[in-house]
Amino acid sequence: MTNRKKFSALPAALLGAAAMTFSAIAAPAMAADGEEDSPWLVRVRGVAVVPDEDADVNPLGGTVEIDEDYVPEVDISYFFTDNIAAELILATTRHDVTWKGAGSLDLGKVSLLPPTLTLQYHFLPKETYRPYVGAGVNYTVFFNEDAPGGAITSADYDNAFGWALQAGMDIDLGNKWVANIDVKKIFLNTDVSLNGGAVTADVDIDPWLFGLGVGYRF
Repeated sequence: MTNRKKFSALPAALLGAAAMTFSAIAAPAMAADGEEDSPWLVRVRGVAVVPDEDADVNPLGGTVEIDEDYVPEVDISYFFTDNIAAELILATTRHDVTWKGAGSLDLGKVSLLPPTLTLQYHFLPKETYRPYVGAGVNYTVFFNEDAPGGAITSADYDNAFGWALQAGMDIDLGNKWVANIDVKKIFLNTDVSLNGGAVTADVDIDPWLFGLGVGYRF
């Protein structure tokens, strides 16, 4: 009778030990699976900056043309929730500017530092394809104005605030990596003074920013 009790208790003891062992092994894995995503996402993009320009030029009349530029860009996003994030983009661009009227006149080159902060809504943050939209504010610093000489001896651009709209998509690549496609429209106006104010221009730059890149969720 005693032996039968011992043998009948053995399977229960083995099952109990196996359950404890499985729990010890599975607990770290379950903790890792349940680990929340970091709120930080950093992307690197290649961006085409395509101005959609218009201008009033006094007293010459006519308008201006600003050429496109292709630059690397770094952006940093912080997720307040799975769906709500803020993104700051950092890049510099350099553009040739030309007056167009009865003829054309080289107005030189100018560099732009246009940090842009947007608030985004991410529609499907846990899916493979993660579209989002955003809106925000831009502040553009103009620097390194390079007048061509001759008829144009100096050029000065006023720093300016602008508004930004955004749409894009992150594509999950696994292991915290994403591919990214992004489009922004920035509504940006600046006042330009040439030759110490002899010629002035009210310039709408209004660039499109078309970006492709990769990101990592820390």
